[in-house]
Amino acid sequence: MSRAAGARLPRFGTTLLVAAGVAPDLDYASYFAGASSFLASHRSALHSLSGGVALACALAAIACWVEKKWPPLASVRARKAQPPLSFLPALALAVIGIAAHDVLDLASSEGIQLFWPFRSHWTRWSLTQNFDPWILALLITALLLPQLFRLVREEVGARSKRATGAGTAIAALVLLCAYFGGRAYLHSRALETLLSSEYHGREPLAAGAFPSSSNPFEWRGVVSTENTLEEIAVNLQSGADFNPDRSLTHYKPADSLVLDAAQKAPATQKFLSYAELPLASVARREDGYRIELRDLQFPQGDTTPANIAVRVDLNSAYRITRQQLRYASAGAE
Repeated sequence: MSRAAGARLPRFGTTLLVAAGVAPDLDYASYFAGASSFLASHRSALHSLSGGVALACALAAIACWVEKKWPPLASVRARKAQPPLSFLPALALAVIGIAAHDVLDLASSEGIQLFWPFRSHWTRWSLTQNFDPWILALLITALLLPQLFRLVREEVGARSKRATGAGTAIAALVLLCAYFGGRAYLHSRALETLLSSEYHGREPLAAGAFPSSSNPFEWRGVVSTENTLEEIAVNLQSGADFNPDRSLTHYKPADSLVLDAAQKAPATQKFLSYAELPLASVARREDGYRIELRDLQFPQGDTTPANIAVRVDLNSAYRITRQQLRYASAGAE
């Protein structure tokens, strides 16, 4: 984005864009405080509209303070005709950097709490994984191509103005938008495929399609029926076969006083506001019951911090004795 703007950026403009582009992920530090803190803090305040504006104002104020504290040397000012940094341009750059970060996070299956603190609702588009090698390859190529062209020109002895890479940067941003558009189309097709079939004779009520990081045509589907959740791979490549009877069936537990009591636990309520496709299991114990819920948007064995589960222990009178939000990667205790 900095290269696309070229010489129009003010002093410290590139630094401010980069800082704003990574600053929302400061909330990742909540990971070390445990799953409950991580769920409450990660991708909430600093990723929301209100928090993003506050963060942008803070970054713009810091950048303007640095501008006044360390003015450019006269020799540098004569060589570079960069305009000085004032608050409104700094605020605009910070907002652009934060917005770019949020768009990339919205495109993931994890999503963000866009309207925090007014709504504890997660907005997610489920178009890409958090790590997408195609996006990374596109951005790295756009960064390195101008340097490669410059080296080639120097090798052949051509004289030209120093390349800024603005054209390559603009092309990369356009291609990135086109990539997201293609992903959105494929996501729509995957959902249509999932909702147009029966699964072992069961009608679909809702579905989620979750992307593969390496192949845009491969999606992991989860379909909710009246009493099951069906997990199945969807391949959108031409000629690929889709057989709904090959789905992996997860049975939903029957309604019971045990499940009702567990769902009223504060930890369960926090989890249900986050989970897209929750699946509960109920186990009888000597002193009562243990109820565990996990989110089927994450495949079995997923070890990412975003894969959070909840565990609630009840006594024989259906009273909560313990409730815990936990990382699914923590395993059994």
